[in-house]
Amino acid sequence: MSRRYPPRRYPRSARLNEVVREVLAEELARLSDPRLDLVTLTGVEVARDLRHAAVYYSQLTNKGKSPSDEEAEATAEALASLSGHLRTVVGRQVRMKYLPELSFRIDPAIEQGQRIEAIISRLHADETDAPDQPGAPNPAGGTMGERS
Repeated sequence: MSRRYPPRRYPRSARLNEVVREVLAEELARLSDPRLDLVTLTGVEVARDLRHAAVYYSQLTNKGKSPSDEEAEATAEALASLSGHLRTVVGRQVRMKYLPELSFRIDPAIEQGQRIEAIISRLHADETDAPDQPGAPNPAGGTMGERS
């Protein structure tokens, strides 16, 4: 007689991705590297064979803006230098058949979101700078589309 378990809400790979992300985020918070102060891990994708994991991150500056090229490079170097330590932490806290190699990548969704936000801001600025439309109220009285 076989046991029936309730169906899982989401696949094992999604759960594993989230567990690895949480473990890595907790360890980054414990580290005292100033290059990693405003780094947020946004997601992890562990390969099906469990040999590789892509770790996505975003970074802000103290001013709340995107980092300069030098700051972004320093963060990438810091994460690359810590990959062995972080891999060890994952191995201690997560039971897996293989311990994945970690590769860190800037989250493209953050950059795309900033680009969309800039486009929307430009559109709103263009709307406020546009001349009055025909039929719109005129400050001198009447409407722009009326003939005298």
